Amino acid sequence: MRLQSRGITVNVRIWNDHLEQTIVMLHGFTGTIATWDKIAASLTNYRVVAVDLMGHGQTDSPDDIKVYSVEEQLQLLDDIFQQLNLRHFILLGYSMGGRVALSYANMFPNRVLHLLLESASPGLKTAEERAERRLSDENLANMIEQNGIESFVKKWENIPLFATQRRLSIDVQQAIREERLSQCEIGLANSLRGMGTGAQKSLWPNLEKLQMSITLITGELDEKFCKIAKEMQSLLPNAQHVIVEDVGHAIHVENPETFATIVKDAIKIKRS
Repeated sequence: MRLQSRGITVNVRIWNDHLEQTIVMLHGFTGTIATWDKIAASLTNYRVVAVDLMGHGQTDSPDDIKVYSVEEQLQLLDDIFQQLNLRHFILLGYSMGGRVALSYANMFPNRVLHLLLESASPGLKTAEERAERRLSDENLANMIEQNGIESFVKKWENIPLFATQRRLSIDVQQAIREERLSQCEIGLANSLRGMGTGAQKSLWPNLEKLQMSITLITGELDEKFCKIAKEMQSLLPNAQHVIVEDVGHAIHVENPETFATIVKDAIKIKRS
């Protein structure tokens, strides 16, 4: 489904459209709505709405960096949600999509019934850290534009963060690779510049104000994000932290069955 908002064409996929209780899913950097196929197939009692974020999948990839900012992305998403008549919903985000989801919950707290964050962070705490990360992201963005998607994907799939994905079946690894290769250079480059971790405002000071139920999900082998989630939980008023054994950063890819069960259980706890 293609929807128009703020001059941008946004790609949306909906499963179980006849159901009312809705889970909105936001993918990570280099991902698309396809990353949620297995999870959506397991959530048969819920309407699932997945969105290709700006610069990804079949959503537009404009040249103007300004439209890639987190603030612009939040306004775009909220307009799309209104077009879909989504007033209150469960929101799930992975990695970059988790940062966007947390930012959305911070800006529109009354819209989010339950927030699920997979391997996500509230951003970097200090201006110095953000400046350093912006420089790193700019260098990576330039590399993508200069060397092309194939060269970038070869580098990206071999970073330590995704080391555990090498244990997946060849078919699954190939599907992930094809999803990454399907992106366009300008979309990924501008995504890094506009809504990378360095460009995003820190949400650490805002965590204690978030009153909705929040579930933090991390992989046991992803030590960095386990540590971040533990610190987030200590600041959030109503959060649980679930650690999944023997997986890394992308739990929904590495162990989709367990991930789907965690999502269903978290929602049941909220509804009860």
